Amino acid sequence: MKLAVLGATGGTGLEIVRRAVEQGHSVTAFVRSTERLEPFLGRITVRQGDLLCRDELAEAIRGHEAVLSGFGPRLPISKTDEDLLHRFALTLTSAMLHSGVRRVVVESTAFLFKDSVVPPTYLFGRLFFSGVLADASAMEQVLRTSGLDWTIVRPPKLTDNPYTGKYRVREGHLPRFGFSISRADVADCFIKAVENPATVRKILGASN
Repeated sequence: MKLAVLGATGGTGLEIVRRAVEQGHSVTAFVRSTERLEPFLGRITVRQGDLLCRDELAEAIRGHEAVLSGFGPRLPISKTDEDLLHRFALTLTSAMLHSGVRRVVVESTAFLFKDSVVPPTYLFGRLFFSGVLADASAMEQVLRTSGLDWTIVRPPKLTDNPYTGKYRVREGHLPRFGFSISRADVADCFIKAVENPATVRKILGASN
């Protein structure tokens, strides 16, 4: 597939690029800075621009079959980035509708699983990460009402452990005892989701 990757220089984004290339997909990374993508130069297309500019984003993704986004705010989250995911979602959906690209897979957070008891993700999110929870929820709402062919992946704590391929995925729920998952395994979940039409307009919980 011809894939556009957003947030490609972040922890998850780099793994999405790596996994997509390994699986033989054609990758365009749309980024502000290219430094962290140097190991992939010659194997991917790199375009520079502003993810929050609709026209630049629309031009970058035009002609692609799908968009994969590992985009998110840097931690700790600054006051100016408190609604970053919401603003990004508004720009992304508008750019996709403008460019004619319909398929998108986006990384969100397991904090939004209200029925998760072990671990108690929603309670933990409300107590300690209420801003993240609110912003991610607003992002998801924009996607769900966009009319696009979206898939939302909600991982719990992300680690830099290597790829295992042994992670678990549940539709609409976080797997029981799903406390963490490696970014490499999240990337693999993204690739499998974008290849599988059955995941369209579904929320997936993924954990090791």
